[in-house]
Amino acid sequence: MRPVDLAREHGLSAQAIRNYDDAGILPPTERSETGYRRYTHLHAQALRAFLALRGGHGHQRATEIMRATNRGDTESAYRLIDASHVALLTERNTRSEVAAALGALSTGTPTLIDGPPLTVGELARRLGVHPATLRTWETEGILRPERDRATGYRRYGPDSVRDAEIARQLRRGGYPLHQVAQFVDSLREAGGAEALSAFLGSWQERLATRSRDLLAGAAQLDAYLSLLDRAG
Repeated sequence: MRPVDLAREHGLSAQAIRNYDDAGILPPTERSETGYRRYTHLHAQALRAFLALRGGHGHQRATEIMRATNRGDTESAYRLIDASHVALLTERNTRSEVAAALGALSTGTPTLIDGPPLTVGELARRLGVHPATLRTWETEGILRPERDRATGYRRYGPDSVRDAEIARQLRRGGYPLHQVAQFVDSLREAGGAEALSAFLGSWQERLATRSRDLLAGAAQLDAYLSLLDRAG
């Protein structure tokens, strides 16, 4: 087969096939007497495997997996695949933790304050925590109080009070400070709990899609490995 024959199945250019060949994504290629590359069904399956792997692992890792496979180093290829699954599991757990925290907030929605901003002492009494705790939360990026221009004292407006009450609830639930900071940042970026719920739903869909992509890549790579076994 010619480069264009491999390319046609996937809507690629012949140059893309040559680039994949040069990158080691395809197995070694024979050349005709005139220097043209000759591809076989083995190369066609290698290309299918790479394109499927790319969906779940990304371009660079898919390339590394195919290079390792083509040089006979399946142990390295399996390790690369395992690393992607570990990363996906870690992200899935993070998403579950954020969703659980959001559920906890729904049973105790923070109330906004009326009137002027609160001082450190006033907010600490409201939450039942030590003022030093609020300063620690600020260092971790959980709170972003304003400063009084005349005195330099911290002033906690409605948004800061909301974030502080969220932090108190999450800390009571056993969440470490870095996870509390990540959650509060997500809440700020999403624009509130309702928007964050939509974000979590979209996140779950992305995780499910990537899981299917990893499965599809594994299936095509397994088919390629079977052909290599028979060819060897």
